[in-house]
Amino acid sequence: MADTTRAAALLLAVLCAGCASTAAVPVPEPPPKGPFDYQLGGAYTPAAGVATVVRDATDEPAAGLYSVCYVNGFQTQPQERDLWLSEHPGLLLRDTGGDPVADPDWPDEMLLDTSTADAREEIARVVGETVATCAERGFDAVEFDNLDSFTRSGGALTADDNLALAAELVAAAHGRGLAAAQKNAAETTGRARGEAGFDFAVAEECVAFDECGAYTGAYGDGVLVVEYPDTLGSSLAQACGAPGTPSRTILRDRDLLVPGEEGHLRESC
Repeated sequence: MADTTRAAALLLAVLCAGCASTAAVPVPEPPPKGPFDYQLGGAYTPAAGVATVVRDATDEPAAGLYSVCYVNGFQTQPQERDLWLSEHPGLLLRDTGGDPVADPDWPDEMLLDTSTADAREEIARVVGETVATCAERGFDAVEFDNLDSFTRSGGALTADDNLALAAELVAAAHGRGLAAAQKNAAETTGRARGEAGFDFAVAEECVAFDECGAYTGAYGDGVLVVEYPDTLGSSLAQACGAPGTPSRTILRDRDLLVPGEEGHLRESC
């Protein structure tokens, strides 16, 4: 009888320990209502009333505000090109000649090869180190850029490949108590929300290309929109007054300059 009691107690302890460890990870919360700022070109003091700030993983979060950490989840960062080439060459997508495939619009960024489960697992491990750094610095969420890299792969990658990696990256973020944002790839939004588990979206130029409905249909008002003057085709005031434009829409200069630099622009709905 004593052995049975001890066994039952041990089982209960194991189960409770599992419950405790799960409860220790906070449930990620999406960005709060209110204006936001997109500061990938450099951190600066946000304007009054801003509730959410997106900054690069190399920067610190905005004190007292909901902070989103930018992570290039599906391509390499320009400053990390040599690191990936030397330490993770097998994770880079290659063309028929064996050369890394670059983003045509950002030639310093190489596409990650998401085509196999083994590669995706290793990419998630490497990118997960940056996610861990975001959490340690005090960010509230992560924005995983370039979900749409498959569209630039010449058919070597598919939406299925990238969504499978996305699910692993979202799990890594959630495991650190961070919410996870889908970035672009409007055509995948339903699956990105339902299968990969993204919590909200950061959408570039969805007003300019009439894609905002794809995001709001999946995330409701959990959509942060960044527009640029060279593609918007109207004033921000006109865009903000148009049906279907998310309330948290901003107009930024294409280079995301900091205040004081010539060409800096930030306007908000």
